[in-house]
Amino acid sequence: MRYFVTFSYDGTRYHGWQIQPNGDSVQARLQGALSTLLRQEIGVTGAGRTDAGVHARMMVAHFDYDGALDCTQLTYKLNRLLPYDIAVEKVEPVSEEMHARFSATSRTYHYYIHTTKDPFCRAYSCELHYPLDFQKMNEAGLLLTGYDDFGAFCKAGADVKTTLCHVTEARWVQTSPTTWYFRITANRFLRNMVRAVVGTMIDVGRGRLSLVDFCKVIEGKRRTEAGESMPGNALFLEKIEY
Repeated sequence: MRYFVTFSYDGTRYHGWQIQPNGDSVQARLQGALSTLLRQEIGVTGAGRTDAGVHARMMVAHFDYDGALDCTQLTYKLNRLLPYDIAVEKVEPVSEEMHARFSATSRTYHYYIHTTKDPFCRAYSCELHYPLDFQKMNEAGLLLTGYDDFGAFCKAGADVKTTLCHVTEARWVQTSPTTWYFRITANRFLRNMVRAVVGTMIDVGRGRLSLVDFCKVIEGKRRTEAGESMPGNALFLEKIEY
């Protein structure tokens, strides 16, 4: 039988979701806990890959197991066994055709920034002290939804067959006089894409790039023409839909 695990994690201590040869990962922790509890080697497949230091308020992974499981008990035991920075919301049986990655129809990320020094934001938000034109940045976000090739925001050397993505939402949301987040939803994301998009939009907000230049960056499909990759600690995978 196939099971979905829905969970969240603080990525601060991890080298991303995916198992790494020389670093701790969320995938390794989840696989280890499941293998211990089910007394056999269990492999898990995630809905996507988050980079080092990136967080997830919602991540989904699937695993296969021959037999019926008490999902409520397994959820309880996983939370007892997993470290403090990984929390399982639920385990549920799904059809064999369901796939954590390929069955997902959309993913939503948030990138958080704050504009004044704040000791309570620093761990999960990026501190910026220059003036930003958020109206122009939202205009850039609207332009973003008109494109389908995001090679300009893909990490150089990434092993991807295509750089096509369907972005359905890209906008900045103000949550207080000094805090904002960027919300972006797409069917799929390229490696490092969200942080590169945010870095380029920050250049628009600072007046370093015009909206015409922003379009030229996208159309050029070259990572070297886009903005810098923003720090990972402020990025959250917020939601996955199936």
